[in-house]
Amino acid sequence: MKILILSADGFEDSELLAPLARLRDEGMQVDIGSFTVGPILGKHGESVHANRAIAGMRPEDYDALVLPGGKAPAALRQDAQVLALVRHFFAAGKPVAAICHGPQVLISAGVLAGRTATAYRAVADELEAAGAHYRDAEVVVDGNLVTSRTPADLPAFQREFIKILQAAAAIPAG
Repeated sequence: MKILILSADGFEDSELLAPLARLRDEGMQVDIGSFTVGPILGKHGESVHANRAIAGMRPEDYDALVLPGGKAPAALRQDAQVLALVRHFFAAGKPVAAICHGPQVLISAGVLAGRTATAYRAVADELEAAGAHYRDAEVVVDGNLVTSRTPADLPAFQREFIKILQAAAAIPAG
């Protein structure tokens, strides 16, 4: 499987790095997309290389999407190409995982109406205003969507996302 992690400067370090490592440990190919190719810097000083630029990115090349939190979603959610990418993943029924402030990108893409999700507590009102059902839980799974609140929820977040990816891989394309 080929997974896309979308992020930018100010990402919550563990919310990008832990899923990246776990997905690679599971044998998946992972690209990190951002506004430009090159290093992006986390809130706590970690740096990761974005190997794909959002401009010209083909969402059909990916099987799933991960949106880490931190401050990066505030920038991502303002980009029309990012929102179009997110809408593609939802329209195609592909797995999507978002943690902390990551669901703000989903809110701006307009894909959460009627869905159940969680996020960092400060985002709860915004989730509900977007038509989502907010649940304060370490992980919420709603069909192909996995959401979590904070870095403390990473074990459950990763576990449930891997389950969805494994189930998606077992279904023949067609």
